[in-house]
Amino acid sequence: MAFGLLLLTACSSGIGEVTETAVTNPNTAVDYCTQNNGVVETRYPYYGTNTDNSLQLSGSLGVCTFTADDNSRITISLDTLYTDQPTLAALAYRAQTPLDTGDAPASANPSSLYCTQVGGTDSFGGVSTAGGGWALAGGSDVLSLCVFPDLSVIDSWGITYYANDVIRGADLNDLLRYTE
Repeated sequence: MAFGLLLLTACSSGIGEVTETAVTNPNTAVDYCTQNNGVVETRYPYYGTNTDNSLQLSGSLGVCTFTADDNSRITISLDTLYTDQPTLAALAYRAQTPLDTGDAPASANPSSLYCTQVGGTDSFGGVSTAGGGWALAGGSDVLSLCVFPDLSVIDSWGITYYANDVIRGADLNDLLRYTE
């Protein structure tokens, strides 16, 4: 594969891992998501979602959302779902580390605390009360997605619930292509 094509694809794909398979057949992860009863979405980063003037930031992220009969859901980036290599998001999901609220104030968001505890972040603007997250086009349906240093991404609430043996949407152990 030509380095230029790989670099161009890496720059244009947004957050996530670029693999040769994804470059030669970009619909592979999309097909995998839909074949496993997921819904493919494009999410956009928004800042200020707790205000009247939210701001769409640059970039986008391809995700797969799994919804259960009880309407619970879990969202994961297409790259994180489809790769057969380990990612921090997959490892965090499978580790089921118990939530440690420590000295956090009672008003702290448990999913954000958990995301930070397992090595990721879902913060937009630090301790700002402006809020933010990943939304559909136009800013609707804002989600907190936990982004890890390797750029793997998973739903903050999904991994928090799963740490307590509650499956939201679908059990990703059965769907992640990475096996330990």
